[in-house]
Amino acid sequence: MVEKKSPVAAETGPVGVRRGRSNRRSEQTIANILMVTENIVLKSGAERISILDVCREAGISRGTFYRYFASQDELLDAFARHKREQFHVTLAEAVQPYEDPDERFDALIRYLDHYLEHGRARRLLVAAPEYALGFFRRIFHDSVVRFQDVLGSVFDAWEVRFGVKVDRELVCELLIRYVLSEQLVPGDADRKTLPRRIGRMVEALATGAPPALGGELSPAAVACTRHPIAGR
Repeated sequence: MVEKKSPVAAETGPVGVRRGRSNRRSEQTIANILMVTENIVLKSGAERISILDVCREAGISRGTFYRYFASQDELLDAFARHKREQFHVTLAEAVQPYEDPDERFDALIRYLDHYLEHGRARRLLVAAPEYALGFFRRIFHDSVVRFQDVLGSVFDAWEVRFGVKVDRELVCELLIRYVLSEQLVPGDADRKTLPRRIGRMVEALATGAPPALGGELSPAAVACTRHPIAGR
């Protein structure tokens, strides 16, 4: 069911929420609406969501809803932006404590592993495939840029070790494509060897040399893959 837009026109902020509503109570209301939206989308799909259902589940009136969102489409756009930003913010928080490049890279790998293990993106793909694919397309481009920022010091260290310039954009793109491919076609237990595989990939990309035979890592690649899940 598609809801009509509110007849009251108002400007919206960068996440689809009306400006001038930034107090704590409003933020809690918005967070509640987005949480309810996620639950409904995962249960019934994006096409069947209605403003009435959202209001009922969130315990708010339609008037309260329209203070923050002008329509169903605006709500779904805001929800997608919220989930993308949540992914990037929690990633930044996960790696922020680590200044050592190797530890920082390890933290990113742990984050991606946890996201694949516990995230809801795969459920979203099943419940609302068209909406999920649009979400994946948007987060892909965002992530290539964000990952380069997060891994800046890591790439700097790798370039010193390898003595060549690392193609940062390509490495980040491959990382994101790996995450997205796991949503579409989940891997098996070999996913736990991700750090070693990335280490071989990075060395090959950086030096132009093929990965070591037999799956063994060179000293340079080992330095990039000191991660606890590698030996599981």
